Amino acid sequence: MRHWFARLAALAFVAVALSACGVNNVPRLDEETKAAWSQVLNQYQRRADLVPNLVETVKGYAAHERGTLEAVVEARARATQAQINIPADVLTNPDAFRQFQAAQAALSGSLGRLLATVENYPDLKASQNFMSLQAQLEGTENRIAVARRDYIVTVQAYNTELRTIPGRWIAAILYPDAKVKQTFDIPAESQAAPQVKF
Repeated sequence: MRHWFARLAALAFVAVALSACGVNNVPRLDEETKAAWSQVLNQYQRRADLVPNLVETVKGYAAHERGTLEAVVEARARATQAQINIPADVLTNPDAFRQFQAAQAALSGSLGRLLATVENYPDLKASQNFMSLQAQLEGTENRIAVARRDYIVTVQAYNTELRTIPGRWIAAILYPDAKVKQTFDIPAESQAAPQVKF
């Protein structure tokens, strides 16, 4: 009986020691990263859902801006397709992550060009429907920025856990399938300082 009690006490001590040393950090941080990624996808989907209404509103006022409108529709289709066809390993697959990021960036760029075109249509800019959609789109872009920032923070914590000791050892022993996750980056062309000429 005494021997059994000693084993139980030792097992309890090991369990407490392991929980205190961060043995659960890897799966906890992995789940936080997945939740943050889901929020990024949620915000991108919100933006994609606003695009058809925005295009229809602009189409009524700016019918001869057909090329710009078609570019937005095509970019939305590519971004939506990229979101639907996300591989399961997108967070650990640099190529898949870059493709997803490129599709979303293309939609952002075409929306920017569309909104710049709208400047030529004062009646459209004064339309209550357009102003509402534009405000929703701006709010969604802000939400995307916040969701991306939150994702970057959770990936940083997760990747740090996998690369530092004791997390590195714990992951190697208990979670050998844990891999460093990808994060958003800024394309080189976006990092270049704009040239201003007068």
